[in-house]
Amino acid sequence: MANLLRKPISESGKVHNISPKSADWDYVGFGLYHLKAGERVSEQTGPREVILVLVEGRAQISVAGQDFGELGQRMSVFERLPPACVYAPNGADWTAKATSDCVLAVCSAPGASGHEAAVIGPKDIELEERGKGANTRYIHNIAMENRDVADSLLVTEVFTPSGNWSSYPPHRHDENNFPHMTYLEETYYHRLNPAQGFGFQRVFTEDGDLDETMAVSDGDVVLVPRGHHPCAAPYGYEMYYLNVMAGPLRKWRFQNHPDHDWIFQRDK
Repeated sequence: MANLLRKPISESGKVHNISPKSADWDYVGFGLYHLKAGERVSEQTGPREVILVLVEGRAQISVAGQDFGELGQRMSVFERLPPACVYAPNGADWTAKATSDCVLAVCSAPGASGHEAAVIGPKDIELEERGKGANTRYIHNIAMENRDVADSLLVTEVFTPSGNWSSYPPHRHDENNFPHMTYLEETYYHRLNPAQGFGFQRVFTEDGDLDETMAVSDGDVVLVPRGHHPCAAPYGYEMYYLNVMAGPLRKWRFQNHPDHDWIFQRDK
């Protein structure tokens, strides 16, 4: 059985610490801090670039001595307000001091010294609707390829209403075959509203070599090394997830599962 479902390792401090080594892949890293007001955390980026996402709460953030001040406007992720984020290049250090209780995501991938430290959002991030019917979900494109804000990172967040499907129809991006497909590793950081809820995510390949279906709880992370990866929110529970993707090319090109592509073609 693949070790794709990662539970929080603690209730406070650094509750997720996923590295390429621990994920057994090459590009994506994901960390998550739960900080109380007044707590401070600092890290060195080393050879990796970082996008800090204030999932919830407020914090004062600086990168390489550049103070970006107090950032953050949503106290609950399910307010659906756009997030405040900060880019930190490779070879830098960053510090965050919580000015309220906060949840801070640390999204990382190999850096190439191509971008300077900068604030991303919230004013230039809009909520976009995608899909139809029970496939409807809402997207904040934080750092997708249409925004030249990173060397290799692709970051987005998705709100899936109660009873709906997401990352659906099933699709994959596990071959380095641009422009038809790009190889991108991916993490899903899940939240549920109300928090006692659950959701489902399936990660599977067309040949059946990998086929895992996981019940996800509030705060879990799912690794997607390859294959298709749809998820679903049961009736009564809203699902949020933060996606981090990276690979050899900063492009998002995917292919739908051939058995289910008709849904996409019908709904275009």
